[in-house]
Amino acid sequence: MNEQLTTQQHAQLAAELAELEGPKRAEIVQAIAVARGHGDLSENFEYHAAKNEQGLLERRITILRARLETAVVVEGGGSDAVVVGSRVVVDDGSGEVMELEISGVGGEGTVSPSSPLGAALLGRKAGETVDVQAPRGAWQATIVEIRAG
Repeated sequence: MNEQLTTQQHAQLAAELAELEGPKRAEIVQAIAVARGHGDLSENFEYHAAKNEQGLLERRITILRARLETAVVVEGGGSDAVVVGSRVVVDDGSGEVMELEISGVGGEGTVSPSSPLGAALLGRKAGETVDVQAPRGAWQATIVEIRAG
């Protein structure tokens, strides 16, 4: 299944890709050129570190391109049910209340729609209690509130 992203989440990934393909790539090419000027490449730590960083950067670029090419852009929030882009307040049953956003982009305060909690919440409405099948054991979460993203 293709990853669902809101317009804002898609734009966030596109901006990251532009940054990596532009300024970040140029920085690494410059670092490699400087390190190459330090002499013998076989024992040149700076050169090997820069080449390693270049490999990691190119891998991240490949991943972002693939995600953006296959992503389905959806309208986030505005629904009475949890969808990608919704901000959801849940009670974990022990009295702890947490607010999170259903997001494939990640970051602080987000949960992936493919994670155990995200998958359990999708399509559900405020007041419902869902069973979350997490790796550390099953638990229940009650949806307190759903807000548009």
